[in-house]
Amino acid sequence: MSKVCQITGKKAMVGNNVSHSKRRTKRTFDVNLFTKKFYYVEQDCWISLKISAAGLRLINKVGLDAALRKAVANGFCDWKDIKVIG
Repeated sequence: MSKVCQITGKKAMVGNNVSHSKRRTKRTFDVNLFTKKFYYVEQDCWISLKISAAGLRLINKVGLDAALRKAVANGFCDWKDIKVIG
């Protein structure tokens, strides 16, 4: 899974570059993704997630367990896609 947030499901969008002469060429708007490690208390282990900034704010708001359950229910990630570090 590249360029897709595992929590929110956000992915790259396609749009136009517009020059000064109004000439339009295709471009992609990438998501603000980064890899972050979290301590998953329920499983007593560290996990690594590829998340966006909006996904990080969602985890801070509702908690890691609730955010993961919601992401799996919506089909954004699967339990086997979550990388367990230790």
